[in-house]
Amino acid sequence: MSDTRTIWIRDMARGDWAHDNANLASGDDLETAILISLFSDREASSDDVISDGTGDPRGWIGDVDQDYKIGSRLWLLERAKQTQETLRLANDYIAESLQWLIDDSVVARFDITTEWTRPGMLGANLVAYQQSGAAIAFNFSWVWRAN
Repeated sequence: MSDTRTIWIRDMARGDWAHDNANLASGDDLETAILISLFSDREASSDDVISDGTGDPRGWIGDVDQDYKIGSRLWLLERAKQTQETLRLANDYIAESLQWLIDDSVVARFDITTEWTRPGMLGANLVAYQQSGAAIAFNFSWVWRAN
């Protein structure tokens, strides 16, 4: 059984569920897994600085005592300055969030590139290499609320 298909709406810089007439569409499981991995909030590590001042580590209760945590820590960078260090952290957080797909042999590896595409906009380009060697490219961008 396929997952509910999640799609990236580039012009709005957000994800949504795809519809097939009046029903939710299914399929494109790799894209759905990548979107959920990137854009769900993973629980902050004990040494992470939570920049919004709430102290809320976010995350999902279902991650308690699990080998893999769902989502990414990209949310920790929402107020970060547009620097090379922020790009490096974004790249690291993206790789961390996708590692389970490699560990579970869904893909062989990922190539990840992050860049400031314009002021206030972070871009991430991913290439997923399947076990067969086939490559699938993904491009994401979202608005950055830098300090």
